[in-house]
Amino acid sequence: MDKATLPQYDYDAIIIGGGPGGYTAGIYAARSGLKTVLLEGASTVSQITITDLIENYPGIADGINGFDLMQLFKKQALNFGLEIIAQDATAITKDSDNPVIWEIKTANRTYRTLSVIAATGAQWNKLGVPGEEEFAGKGVSYCATCDGPFYRNKDVIVVGGGDTAIQEALFLTHFAKKVTVIHRRDRLRATAILQKRAFAEKKIEFVWKAKLAEVAGTEFVTGVKVADVETGRISTIDAEGVFIFVGRTPNTELLKNVVNLDKGGYIITDDNMRTSEAGIFAAGDCRSKLFRQVVTAAGDGATAIYSAELYVEELKGQAY
Repeated sequence: MDKATLPQYDYDAIIIGGGPGGYTAGIYAARSGLKTVLLEGASTVSQITITDLIENYPGIADGINGFDLMQLFKKQALNFGLEIIAQDATAITKDSDNPVIWEIKTANRTYRTLSVIAATGAQWNKLGVPGEEEFAGKGVSYCATCDGPFYRNKDVIVVGGGDTAIQEALFLTHFAKKVTVIHRRDRLRATAILQKRAFAEKKIEFVWKAKLAEVAGTEFVTGVKVADVETGRISTIDAEGVFIFVGRTPNTELLKNVVNLDKGGYIITDDNMRTSEAGIFAAGDCRSKLFRQVVTAAGDGATAIYSAELYVEELKGQAY
């Protein structure tokens, strides 16, 4: 097939998602002259925009706020001429008459493209305990960066033991009088450097082998009930804020019946970010992989768009 015989289409590539993976793909696409649009809707806003400090991104020695870093990504992409549309993709289907064309539906229209980069990210999980939903925004939060300043000189709870939970617990010590970390195991999953900082921080206390059983309050949170995972014994901890960091779920519902997903719902790819369907590539936290960081998402994005470019060139009969 060559360009003259290709069916009508709007874009060489459509990128779904506005995180590090999506914007890196957009930067590379725009620089290479690939006709590309990035769809950035409310459901695919990057989770790093709520991270207070990113200190392990190469070249930024003093660290940077997650929102500010994403603005730099976006500005760079726009400088190279990337088209950005602030809408969610609602469906991905293959054109039944022209199988090399993917149709991406949004609220306003349907776009036709030769390739798709899924960079839809993931979202934080909820515990589903009594009071969690009732007090959301009234003491229950999933974003220390957003809400930490409201808890100056107050006692707060952090639920979780991974990197995010401990990093956010450390951040909260800038405001809170005391931070109590509740973790269901007897040791943390967080990286060694974060553990070292947390154990050295006098404002942080730990409640081990425990799980959040209930969030209590009247108009706002006044405390939590905690259950011992071995005995089931319930204890109460007074606090005015509860920050929950217990894993995440990939935003891959859009791809559920389109490409192969693993048991966790993450998109399965090869090393070149190719999925089970020709023309669809994946990047970032929505992809099944070992390590989810800004730098790995950016690398995924660069690889995904390069693979897409080679794929599109082959469709057009322009492969080198």
